[in-house]
Amino acid sequence: MRLIGLMLSLCVFFLLGWWAFGLGLEGTWDVEALAGRFREVKGWAWLVGIALLLADLLLPIPGTIVMSALGAVYGVWLGGFIAAAGSMLAGMSGYGVGRFFNEGTAKRWLGEKDFEKGCSLFDRGGAWVVAMSRALPILPEVLSCMAGFLRMPFRKFVIALTCGTIPMGFMFAWIGALGTDYPGWGLGFSLGVPAVLWGMAAFLRRRG
Repeated sequence: MRLIGLMLSLCVFFLLGWWAFGLGLEGTWDVEALAGRFREVKGWAWLVGIALLLADLLLPIPGTIVMSALGAVYGVWLGGFIAAAGSMLAGMSGYGVGRFFNEGTAKRWLGEKDFEKGCSLFDRGGAWVVAMSRALPILPEVLSCMAGFLRMPFRKFVIALTCGTIPMGFMFAWIGALGTDYPGWGLGFSLGVPAVLWGMAAFLRRRG
């Protein structure tokens, strides 16, 4: 099925980016060290943090470390807001990359049958996976691009993205502000709360 092939190709593309640019950099990303650099340019650190989260779309940048460093420098509320905003912009950029390709191109790549099936899948269940994937590696980039490529309704995408980014941004900012390593429950929180929020949002949309 071409749809699965395209998604796997995107995963390989992003993994190659991690391999090409991230090899040997595993020890360079540290919350305390990054927070120290942010403090040196505190007036502009928020912009650097957002730029790093945006660059995570293509480069091997651990977004959760950036978010925690923002929390360490700016505190839970402002750091969380900046972290969530950066993640939101990254997700919307991925969506924009997908929408850059017109429908005719998408149908030529996938075939009309797979294109229609993909559109239907993302319209029905795409919001759940978009919301729940933001704290995971690779998948957020792939799913954001595919959501745009397969014409997931923009309003639904933004709501799902918001449900995923806000809990994650504030969670890791809080961890950074506490100076705590990433506990397992932190990741669980970042996965579970978006699912609850999207369920509530979907219910309200149906009621509306």
